[in-house]
Amino acid sequence: QLQFAESGGGLVQPGGSLTLSCAATGFKLELYPIGWFRQAPGKEREEVSCIDTIELNTTYADSVKGRFTISRDNHKNTVYLQMNSLKPEDSGVYYCTTMLYDCQIDPAASWGQGTQVTVSS
Repeated sequence: QLQFAESGGGLVQPGGSLTLSCAATGFKLELYPIGWFRQAPGKEREEVSCIDTIELNTTYADSVKGRFTISRDNHKNTVYLQMNSLKPEDSGVYYCTTMLYDCQIDPAASWGQGTQVTVSS
């Protein structure tokens, strides 16, 4: 089973920045498209961003475009999510997981524990 370890979350004021990391155990992240998702209390999990394996194509939810940047470091077997200009509505637990070809959602994806992001003054 694929295992992920998300880290980098925390408490930040509105307008602040955080960088989340997604590390993999037992497999190479570079072989898969990787997506970041988030879930706020009482809401469904939503896709935030994805980075494909081919030409490193990236996608972003409209709510984070221009503020978040997804990237890979294959040497470190890690995918990052740089989050700038954070808003209270960005709060939630952030997860990473593998996606299918062309960043399609994988219904059989494995999920880690996630990392909590709280944006509040």
